[in-house]
Amino acid sequence: MRREEALRLVKQQITEHRYQHTLGVMETSIMLAERFGADAGKAELAGIFHDYAKFRPKDEMKEIILTQNMNRDLLSYNSELWHAPVGAYLVQKEAGITDPEVLDAIKYHTSGRINMTLLDKCVFLADYIEPGRGFPGVDDVREIAKTDLDQAIIGALRKTIFFLMKKSQAVYPDTFYTYNDLILKKEKVQ
Repeated sequence: MRREEALRLVKQQITEHRYQHTLGVMETSIMLAERFGADAGKAELAGIFHDYAKFRPKDEMKEIILTQNMNRDLLSYNSELWHAPVGAYLVQKEAGITDPEVLDAIKYHTSGRINMTLLDKCVFLADYIEPGRGFPGVDDVREIAKTDLDQAIIGALRKTIFFLMKKSQAVYPDTFYTYNDLILKKEKVQ
């Protein structure tokens, strides 16, 4: 699918503010893919579609999670997580994207997963560090992302986990598993 068509489809689904974020994620995904050796075309497509379901009604997302045999545990956690797996499903159904790597990068862009692919990592991190983001600590992660993709993701996960804990919110288990997976792999290398 060409960039213009993908952006047109996504723009119909999200707010103007989120569209600007999407453009930032798209460009950052491409940049990270080129820097670390992932497929830039797939990174572009996943970056464009990563928030496709962000503004779908919660009832619709819940129904899709239940009827499409997605992990029902999601329903016990913040609904902000739902749009990622639901988005992967809807992108396939409504936009005809069938590449499993692109769909997985969309599916795991909020939580991460054990054994993330290079494409997963690029889209996950791009969503966190795209130029429109301005929260405390994001510049530190951007700096690390210039040289070490995994370490930048560890930093992003650490900040996310601390942020959720500070707000007394539950942390989705896959986020902890992703963090632990990357930490343990780093320790093996050292």
